[in-house]
Amino acid sequence: MSNSPVVVITGVSSGIGRQAGERFAKLGCRVFGTVRNLATAQPIAGVEMIQMDIRDNASICQGVDHVIAQAGRIDVLINNAGMMLLGATEETSIAEAQSLFDTNVFGILRVTQAVLPHMRSQGSGRIVNVSSVLGFLPAPYMGLYSASKHAVEGLSETLDHEVRGFGVRVVLVEPSFTHTNLDINAPEAVSRIQAYDSERNVVSQAIQNNVQKAPQPDGVVSTIIDAALGPWKMRHTPKGEASLLSKLRRFMPAGPVDKGLRKTFGLG
Repeated sequence: MSNSPVVVITGVSSGIGRQAGERFAKLGCRVFGTVRNLATAQPIAGVEMIQMDIRDNASICQGVDHVIAQAGRIDVLINNAGMMLLGATEETSIAEAQSLFDTNVFGILRVTQAVLPHMRSQGSGRIVNVSSVLGFLPAPYMGLYSASKHAVEGLSETLDHEVRGFGVRVVLVEPSFTHTNLDINAPEAVSRIQAYDSERNVVSQAIQNNVQKAPQPDGVVSTIIDAALGPWKMRHTPKGEASLLSKLRRFMPAGPVDKGLRKTFGLG
């Protein structure tokens, strides 16, 4: 076990993070999973739980220090923790947008900055940032969430250029709709502008329909494992819809892509 890769995964309380923890542990990795509240966290076989709030620097440093004290190194960091937000851009408050970015972008930045000194000193490491197909595609009524994932994409590509000289590489995993509680229970902007009600309701229902029929997290988790332990490449899209959307974005004219997106979200 001492020679096993040491993997840190943020946000393992449910969904993709929880299944990722289970799978990495079964592969023989030494896995540390972060949760915001240890008292309410359900244990995962083979995973050591760490209390960590990715919005709080002190909490992050304490958690990373604990991993280093216990395992001596960190080989893989999987920045999985995140949140969603539905609502028209105009009706999304600055406070809601700031909270979203504080988790989805600055949370990744904080944890990465805490882990990188250890990866640099050991001369190796892999950072896996869980993005979304909305990191390269727009989505109506998910403007701020899309913006946060676009930011993650830019941050990841830039960071990879900066750290590869130290033996550290950065990769992106870009899933599409996945059947998880995060997607099913996505919060909505509190403020409502009546002019958007009709379209917003249609889009919200389309998202719920897509999530309900979406695959379980298994495929995304397999992609995360490949991204973490396999040969380096910048972008990894799970098989199925995510991979198809990636190809369409790269090779299809903008007009048909735009039309297809509107149809997906019920806007015709």
